[in-house]
Amino acid sequence: MSLLRRSGQQALQALLELAKAPQQWRSVNEIAAAQALPAPMLEQLLLQLRRAGLVEARRGRLGGYRLQRQPAAIPVAEVLAAVGADIQLVEPDAPDSTQAEEQVLRSMARRLQRAMERELMQFNLEELLFDLRSCRETLSGEGGLMLG
Repeated sequence: MSLLRRSGQQALQALLELAKAPQQWRSVNEIAAAQALPAPMLEQLLLQLRRAGLVEARRGRLGGYRLQRQPAAIPVAEVLAAVGADIQLVEPDAPDSTQAEEQVLRSMARRLQRAMERELMQFNLEELLFDLRSCRETLSGEGGLMLG
């Protein structure tokens, strides 16, 4: 189960791939192969990310895509918003509750939504990349662990 829509997950995968070498130009096919993503869908996501100012594009044999800013300057919330994958809590449905209970549950949902939005604005690609590297290191046969 995931809170993220598929487009949000795939956009984050693509940007994590670019974040590994932020100044390097990568083709759509390279990114798609590295992340096991369909190239046509990835091209559409990268266009949305370019319009949002998260990646830049260059044509030609040595072109492709790269991050427009450093990974630490790209909040996860901005990535999700760029591809229309904002995380939204569903308003609680409480048919057997009183009006006061219903108001309290709705208020709680709004507070949780604001808390998630704040957290996603503070959580950036650099942190996500660190988590990815730590996870890979932990799962490696050597059982290493990165702390930071």
